Amino acid sequence: MRRILALCLALLAAPAGAQQSVFSYQNITTDATTVVKSGSGTLHAVCINTPAATGTITIYDNTAASGTKIGTITSYASATPGCWTYDVQFWTGLTIVTAVAAPDVTVSWR
Repeated sequence: MRRILALCLALLAAPAGAQQSVFSYQNITTDATTVVKSGSGTLHAVCINTPAATGTITIYDNTAASGTKIGTITSYASATPGCWTYDVQFWTGLTIVTAVAAPDVTVSWR
């Protein structure tokens, strides 16, 4: 029985050098410029939990609301909540600007 349990645990263990798939997150609910992370990392996804009337979400590879733009998402009040997967590297930082009408947004990164 112990051998079977040990074998099962060995099969479930992550291989040596495997990267963890754990992401950090930030929930944003107001019109704001939010520095989510300073330094390099990976933007996993931007999820609109509650859409708002023509709200915009602009994503920058920077610690300010300028510089290299990763993308812009427009939220419409009639839209269905959903997630946009990016899985892209950022180098300087991750800044999110929500404007016009702030949707409830969750940003996940590593």
